[in-house]
Amino acid sequence: MRHICRGRRVLSNSRTAPNIDHVAPLGLPPDSDMHTVKYRQAAFAYLHVAILYEAAAYAMWRAGRLPYTRLGPPWPWLVVGAVVAGLVFVGLLRWQNAWFARVIWVLHGLRLPALVNGAFLAGADPLLPPAFYLTAIVVVMVNLWMLARAAWDL
Repeated sequence: MRHICRGRRVLSNSRTAPNIDHVAPLGLPPDSDMHTVKYRQAAFAYLHVAILYEAAAYAMWRAGRLPYTRLGPPWPWLVVGAVVAGLVFVGLLRWQNAWFARVIWVLHGLRLPALVNGAFLAGADPLLPPAFYLTAIVVVMVNLWMLARAAWDL
């Protein structure tokens, strides 16, 4: 008789068949709970969004589209952004605090007005194409969804 246990075929007879009641969803160990899984998914979703934002900012900096401001050149802000993203990632992954995730959800949601403006309300000579902003809206919305799942236990 053949049984499938976590994607592997196991040959056994009925007396030694694996008990599939002990297999958690998504191939996780039986003792893991969905609360931890949701925070882990939210942390990694946030990390991927941060990597995408850092890569876009770096590419824009190299193309000369990030200006020098009264606060200095753009490159230190790229480093600060990476450090903050790393701290948020570690905070979501290790701390797993609902209020921390909610604050990050609100702060991350504050990106949407600028993205909607760039996607739909840009003037005749936009700095970046509307597809850039539309893609960012989708990415931010997916990240907000993952954060909300963890923060409000949805």
